[in-house]
Amino acid sequence: MLKTIAAALLLSSVSFAAYAMDEPAKIVDSKMGKIWVDAKGMTLYTFGKDKKGEKASACKGDCIAEWPPLLATKGAKPMDEWTLLKVVDADGKTKQMWAYDGKPFYLFVDDTKPGEITGHGKDDFHVAKAE
Repeated sequence: MLKTIAAALLLSSVSFAAYAMDEPAKIVDSKMGKIWVDAKGMTLYTFGKDKKGEKASACKGDCIAEWPPLLATKGAKPMDEWTLLKVVDADGKTKQMWAYDGKPFYLFVDDTKPGEITGHGKDDFHVAKAE
């Protein structure tokens, strides 16, 4: 009986770990409080011109070159609060990007290492806070 319980706990923790690894971003503590970062620890931002519920990003052209979207891998599926939006990437191709609770997430080209927050307040972009 004890082995069965231990095996069930092990399986549930493995399932949870696999699920958590599929999420495109995570929450970390920063000098600005709890914020969203990508899998590499790079700060994520939201764009003030994006409207919740839209099907596409408001950031296009030069905007995308400076504020790359948090792109979804091919075959990615929405889950929980995570949704997918269309974006025309800097290469001119339509791709899918991640949004959390209707807010698309972007990176900033001047952030060069994990933990940097150099884009907050620039061009109507703000750190994606985990509230």
